[in-house]
Amino acid sequence: MKKTIIITLCSILFVAGSFWGIFYWIDNLGAENTQDKEETKTSSNKETEAASEITAEREDIQGTITKEDLKEFEEQGENPFGTKTQMNEMQDEHFQEFIHGMSHQKVRAEKKWGFYELHPQRVEWLLAALDEVDVHFEETYREILEKWQQQNFSEVDDDHNAIWRIQNGTIGKATGILSAEEEQEYIESQQ
Repeated sequence: MKKTIIITLCSILFVAGSFWGIFYWIDNLGAENTQDKEETKTSSNKETEAASEITAEREDIQGTITKEDLKEFEEQGENPFGTKTQMNEMQDEHFQEFIHGMSHQKVRAEKKWGFYELHPQRVEWLLAALDEVDVHFEETYREILEKWQQQNFSEVDDDHNAIWRIQNGTIGKATGILSAEEEQEYIESQQ
């Protein structure tokens, strides 16, 4: 009889403990999911803010670049693209904006948004920035920039489209590479 009571009590305690453990686990899991959602939301808001900031800056600084411009940017504490963003502040959106914009002078595309003249100092700066920060698509950016550093533009349309795909592009896919004359004409049209 005592044995039956002890077994019954142990069984009840085991079942109650199991229920408590399951509810405790589920409750903590819900809290973690809420925290993850908040972190994702915060991260997404930061990315959206960065993208909006870049788009606004694009209108002010697009076009060709001279050595005087680069010197002036440096004196004002700006990067070679004419913005205040420092190397250690660079995010994926910045690399995408600058690489994508620089590729426009060399590619044929139905529609192009943004233009930054492709300049060796800009390429060097972006490569140095990649050494300063951790970004999701670092390998893609580095591969493109290292080719450009070597003046290799034989796949610049593919380079453009790699960034275009990362940005979920739907209009403006590069369909070829401009001739030297077409490139010069495009650059002059952006002044």
